[in-house]
Amino acid sequence: MAEFVSLDVNDGVATITLQRPPMNALNRQMQNEIREAANEVAGRRDVGAVVVHGGEKVFAAGADIKEMSDLSYQDMLLASTDLQDCFNAVARIPQPTIAAVTGYALGGGCELTLCCDLRIAADTAKLGQPEILLGIIPGAGGTQRLPRLIGVSRAKDLILTGRHVGADEALAMGLVNRVVPADEAYTSALDLARTLANGPALAMRAAKEAVDHGMDTDLATGLDIERVRFASLFATDDQTIGMQAFVEKRPAEFTGN
Repeated sequence: MAEFVSLDVNDGVATITLQRPPMNALNRQMQNEIREAANEVAGRRDVGAVVVHGGEKVFAAGADIKEMSDLSYQDMLLASTDLQDCFNAVARIPQPTIAAVTGYALGGGCELTLCCDLRIAADTAKLGQPEILLGIIPGAGGTQRLPRLIGVSRAKDLILTGRHVGADEALAMGLVNRVVPADEAYTSALDLARTLANGPALAMRAAKEAVDHGMDTDLATGLDIERVRFASLFATDDQTIGMQAFVEKRPAEFTGN
């Protein structure tokens, strides 16, 4: 039984909830529990989409600085590997993932949102990478995923200054996809997840793989990745269902096969 992370599945949507009051500081135990939850949902056929949520007041205010402050260089080599393994497990979830961002999402909390495919932010949310103010740099993907998402210049602005950005600025720079009233962040993410979970599951996975793997290579190789995954979907039932529904001018009812 996990202590700081819960996993609930309803109607094809899994919710991974961070619950380590007061600020969801990401200590090593919590990192392990996040990884375990991510690995579980990745292998479940009854999960079509995933919401990562920190609760009503805060997403996650970063790593547990008290736990980290006395670590030696040798200790941190091991700890940082575990940290990235945790976040990589979330990034590798094959189903669509949505971060419901409330309150602070700073440092490791911001990096966790970057591991999700989409981010819905409360209008009161604050995001940022303030590690530089502690004399360090982001260590859970911030220097890599952030520039890939919002561009190098904007990423350097956040990383080098350590400043926080509000929801509207985060939306303008592409750090989040939508901004909603504070009490609607989770329900909005859940509604979107339900829509995605009712879509063609294999096509959803193929689209996510094509984008993610293509971003890690050159254009020609990326186009090959897209072509192979595109063609492979013509072996699925959902492709037949979707195209037949289009021809007959009716909504498609996908089966996930």
